[in-house]
Formats: sequence, structure tokens, C-alpha cells
Amino acid sequence: MATNRYDAIVIGAGHNALVTAGLLAKAGNRVVALERRDRVGGLLDTVEVAPGVRAPGLADTVGRMRKTVVDQLKLRRHGFETIAPDVRVYAPQPDGGPALTLWSDAARTAADLRPISAKDADAYPLFDRKVRSVASFLAYVNVATPPDVKSVGFADLLTGLRAGRAFRNLGARAARETTRVLPMAVADVVAEQFETDIVKGAIASRAVQYVSMGPWSAGSAFVLLNDSAGNDGGAAGQTVFAKGGPGALANALADAARSFGVEIRTGAEVTEIMTREHRATGVALASGEELSATAIVSGADPKRTLTTLVDPVVLGPELVWRANNIRTPGIVSKVNLALSGLPRFNGADEERLRGRIVIAQSIDYLEKGFDASKFGRVSDEPYLEATIPTLGDPSLAPAGTHVLSVIAQWTPYRLREGDWKAERERLGDLVVKTLETYAPGLGDLVTARQVLSPVDLETEYGFSEGHPFHAEPGLDQFFAWRPLLGHARYRFGIDGLYLCGSGAHPGGGVTGGPGANAAREILADLKKSK
Repeated sequence: MATNRYDAIVIGAGHNALVTAGLLAKAGNRVVALERRDRVGGLLDTVEVAPGVRAPGLADTVGRMRKTVVDQLKLRRHGFETIAPDVRVYAPQPDGGPALTLWSDAARTAADLRPISAKDADAYPLFDRKVRSVASFLAYVNVATPPDVKSVGFADLLTGLRAGRAFRNLGARAARETTRVLPMAVADVVAEQFETDIVKGAIASRAVQYVSMGPWSAGSAFVLLNDSAGNDGGAAGQTVFAKGGPGALANALADAARSFGVEIRTGAEVTEIMTREHRATGVALASGEELSATAIVSGADPKRTLTTLVDPVVLGPELVWRANNIRTPGIVSKVNLALSGLPRFNGADEERLRGRIVIAQSIDYLEKGFDASKFGRVSDEPYLEATIPTLGDPSLAPAGTHVLSVIAQWTPYRLREGDWKAERERLGDLVVKTLETYAPGLGDLVTARQVLSPVDLETEYGFSEGHPFHAEPGLDQFFAWRPLLGHARYRFGIDGLYLCGSGAHPGGGVTGGPGANAAREILADLKKSK
């Protein structure tokens, strides 16, 4: 069978894979992206919940997308538009007590906080500045390529010097605070600053979003701080929506990639990464077609890439063992609700519902939910983060109707009793019941719903164990350790194979960072090979 030749083959067409493909093609390379599904985007999916009613498949917000990626790929020219409400977080209380609102303006947040706690109102602007200071250093780390631990070269020394300069620029006090805070539990970090349960719970919730950690888990503070790196998140986090839903960003990325010459094939499942003399040389498709390239770039998660696509004899037993031990504990489910009207949350006007609605009334509430997951159960009081994207973008549903998009945690991939086929609808009922505590009558508005368990996320999007970040973002799987020590420079496993997805540094979320960083290293290698 004839073999088609490319400079680079990119496996997958999720957002990071499309970023890598676009940047490689922009530099003049012949690139093809191969997507197993019938559409591009991966977790940047917009799905139809009911006729004419569209909701985010998984990712609700896109505010962490790296600005340099947006500019380099000229995404605005390809229809990428954002909606950024003034409100970031609305956190109601179940007993009808005063709800918490976090705004993009720290001073406005402090003013809203004062009736709840004068102490917390005074502390909030200071905490916001602290988060931004530490996040500025992490933003620098996130654009850097991790050092070569096997053979430190001049480029690694320069990176180290620049990182040291960025760390010193924080100032002595902020530098000390950075090294102290990063490995801490977020529960301790917020307790140092705030006294009110709802404030501590709402802020700490971002540290456990999408991850198998509770607020008392060591290193959870790092997750919160890293979520604010490279964007305008601060203490409240970023809340920016893509107009037309997250799928609109995926389409803009695909259009940008095509404008630079990328060939994108959907319905093209890669079944094997072919090798010759321990080097990746091409891919085999389910159709029987074979393609070859100088660089084989995987947008799949690292565990799936090595354990299902590469011959284990080529990898050797040690690397296979290490790949199988990459931690991917999926604990996230997604519930999309089509509503006949706008739900009424206690004490909230429409403006306060335009951001993220967080059900995290205290640190204890969050930890209790996490505790249940450790024993393979879903807590009867889950942590939820919901958005109503139709408030800012009415085009997602018919006039007068709405979408409620809910991320539910902690819902373990491996249940101790039963399975997700039986538990899926029970989870949907639990989410509606929980939200009705804060928005009475919500259940009567539901006209259709979609429930995606971690098993569904694995099946639909290809995430090992349904983990949206491709690998747990603990300190043991960050920077030079992501996804594996010695394989963190986007050159992955064997010569000619690269990793560009969220399992690579700097990790998950809709940033495009791993894809952009990987493209930089691949371009350097392609230049040498020509």
C-alpha cells in the first residue's frame, strides 16, 4: 500500500493538537491532524441536549487560553469571540444566608463582602494581589521547556537563569511566600486569610476543580495558583465564555490550522504508531492506511499514547510500567440541563448568575465530598460548579429557554458498588436535587438532560479514566515530572515521538500552552533534520 509522507503527523484534533498543528504548518511544514471522532475539539465540544438547545460538552469557559496562541494563530480572524461578564463567582448558601459574589474587580468584591465579614472584606484585595504575584512566576515557568535531566545543556542553563531572575523579581517577601505556599493544602492557605466558611469554600473550590484532591490535600494550593497563571484570574479565577459555545473555539482553531495548510481528517482513528529501529516513523489507521512523517505528535494522553499505540517491545518493560503508573484518577462528571425558563437562585439577580455558580459552602463540605470518592462512592452532597451560558449567549437555545451546564465532583471512575451504567441517572437526579436546595423549583424547569460520567468521558473523548487533564496535576506530575521524569521536554518515550496534549507541561485546562510549547521544540528538531 502506498505511504503518504508528511513532516509531522498529529494524533488527535483537540485544542492543543490543533495549536501544535497550526504552528508547525505556519512555519512551512506539511502537517496532517488525525481525529478519531467526527468533529474536532475534544473537550471543546458543544453538544445538542434537546432540539435547538446547545451546551458545553465538558469545558465551560475558555478564559485561560494563552494570548500569544490567540495572536499567533489569528483566531479572532477565524471567528473566535469571547464573552466576559463582570461577575466571576456566585456562591449561594443552603439556609438562605447571605450569598457570596466574587467580581472581576477586587474592590467591588470587597464591598460586597463587608456585610458578611469586615475582616474578609479587608483581606480579599490583599489575597488577590498575592495570588496574582505567585501566578506571575508560574506563568513564566509554564512557557518554559523543562530541563533535560539526563544531560543539562546550555539552553537549560539559560532557562534556569531566566527562571531565577523571574523569581527574584517577585521580591524577597513574595519569593519566600511562593516557596512556602505552593506545596500547602489550600484549606490552610485560605484559613490564614479569611474567617467565613462560604468565602473559604468558594475560593478553595478552584483548587480541586477537575482533580482528585480535596481542600486538605497537600499541593492543592498549587492547583489554585496555577489556574491563575497567565490570565486575569486572581483570587476569583477567570470566567470567559466562547460565543457560540466552546465548539466555536475549536472551529476557529481548525480554520486557523487549515489556513496555514494543515490537512485535518475526522473519522480517522490511529491504531498504531509505527517504528523502525526504535524510532517513530508513522501511523497506521483503522482503515488500513499508513502515513509516515519525520515527527509523530500525540495529542492523546500520555498513558494511552504509550500503552495502546506503541509496541511494548519497543518501549521496554520499565517504560511500559512507568506509563501505566501515570496517575489519571478521573473524578469529574458533566450534567447538562435544558430549561424552560431561568432558574431563581436565592437572593441572586440575573447579573450574578452570568458567571460560575459554585456549590461549595465550606471547606468541610468540600472535604466530605472528596472523602466519599476515596471509598469509591459519590457523596450525597457533591461539589458543583454550574454556568448558564445562555444568559450571555442567547444563540445557544430558543428564546425564553436556557441551558444549565454543571460540573459535578467527586464522581470516581471506579465505583466500589455498581457501575456507571446504573449510576448515571441517579447522579443526574442528585445534581438536580442539590441545585434545588439553592434554586427552588429548578426541577420543574428541566425539559431534557445529558449526564456524562467519567466512563463516558473516557469513551467519548479518549481520556484515560475520564481525566480531563490527561494526568493528575500534583506536584509529582508537574514541570520536569510531567508526565514522567526524563520525558518532560515534549520528546516522548522514543525518538521521533512527541507529546502535545494536556498530559505535557504545563498541564490541563483550555490554555493551548502544552501545544504551543511542544510546537517550539518540534520545530527546532525539524529544522535540524532538514
